[in-house]
Amino acid sequence: MRIGLAGVGRIGAFHAETLRGLDLVDELVVTDVVTDAARALADRLGVSFAASPTELLASDIDGLVVATATPGHAALLRQAVAAGLPTFCEKPLAATLAETIELAKLVDASSVPVQVGFQRRFDSGYGRVAAAVARGELGFVHTIRANTHDQAPPHATYIPTSGGLLRDCSVHDFDIIRFVTGREVASVYATGANKGAPFFSEAGDVDTAAAVLTLDDGTLATVTATRYNGAGHDVRLEVMGSEATLGVGFDNSLAVTSAEPGAGYPTGARHRSFMERFLPAYQAELKAFAEVVGGHRVSACTVGDALEAFRVSEACEVSRREGRVVRLDEIDTL
Repeated sequence: MRIGLAGVGRIGAFHAETLRGLDLVDELVVTDVVTDAARALADRLGVSFAASPTELLASDIDGLVVATATPGHAALLRQAVAAGLPTFCEKPLAATLAETIELAKLVDASSVPVQVGFQRRFDSGYGRVAAAVARGELGFVHTIRANTHDQAPPHATYIPTSGGLLRDCSVHDFDIIRFVTGREVASVYATGANKGAPFFSEAGDVDTAAAVLTLDDGTLATVTATRYNGAGHDVRLEVMGSEATLGVGFDNSLAVTSAEPGAGYPTGARHRSFMERFLPAYQAELKAFAEVVGGHRVSACTVGDALEAFRVSEACEVSRREGRVVRLDEIDTL
């Protein structure tokens, strides 16, 4: 099959490497608004080049991967749906809730398969937890702890268009909590703070945040995020039940040093970025998308899933700004 890739920045170039190596992908065609960057990547990887997204969409591709900056996602997804092209789109689908709802309606009214880039759904640890919860191995689940802690903040120019820490980072935790529990979020309370670079507060954002979610069955979940975790990139999940507890991210790369005398764990190298931490998951999600394009499976992360995670993020942002509990039924939906 022939796959098109729009966007060759950090995540786009990363995806291009993976797509080029997939057995199902016979040809990869790349494009970017920075044409020199796309041409250079095409030359380096030995893949095809298109001078623009319009040229890419007209080049008889079988599926499209959207890895542009966030402002480009919605327009490309609309064009792909209009062309009937199966599409993989990095999160978020759009910068606002209203536009995300509009896109969800558009996709729902079509027969075009769309997969959204929540790669944790393809991580083996999270999959093990989801299966254990579904089988009742943990008893009844009562408490969840989730965190996304970046080792260092992104460039200051990224923050104004990121959507904010809760939408940019914690949205992955919101999605995976829904995935592993099979439950929906009923209400949230969120707060945030700035102790680092001034560009966060100047953009109306925070560099550290925490949220308490109450799920629709009464399960409590705490979610934390920060741009300043100098010990390493640290993404973890703990799911506690009446019979057992399972955790994800508790291996020898754990970015925590024990204060207990004589404790030697963890012993491995710590992750420095999300791409390093989730390399196998990123590879698995694009393999799955190729199978979606080939008609061999359905999307494992739908536009509806992305909308629900975005709604939780939106509720958390309202809660952070207004200092109150926000129910999800206050947030617009389809």
